Amino acid sequence: MINEELAAALRDTGFEWEPASGDRFVIPDHDLDGQVFHISEMTIEAHDVPGGRLIKFNGTTEWALDSIAASEVLWLPTESQLRDALGSRFDRLEALDGGFVVVLDDGHREADIDAERAYARALLTVLRG
Repeated sequence: MINEELAAALRDTGFEWEPASGDRFVIPDHDLDGQVFHISEMTIEAHDVPGGRLIKFNGTTEWALDSIAASEVLWLPTESQLRDALGSRFDRLEALDGGFVVVLDDGHREADIDAERAYARALLTVLRG
């Protein structure tokens, strides 16, 4: 899974999130370290309201949080979302001993311990131009 450091770096490049069912996110700086949440129509939904987008928590939770501004959460994009964002710049994914490498259309290579992180590194390269 992509780590928070890579997710934050992607966000900081302007990589935008349109919350959809199944998306993963974390809530930094709210004493919820290590907890990964998933958008789901039944329990966690994204709603546009005047003033911005909210992530709403439905039903009973272990802690008191009804909603939080989407700008306060950190999206953890999936492998397929990262690959889709690379678009035509993506050439191929190769398995390495102990990891994976994403090869871009110009031959640039980005490696990491899992495919998702390698895709994130490649996307960072593309977005940073």
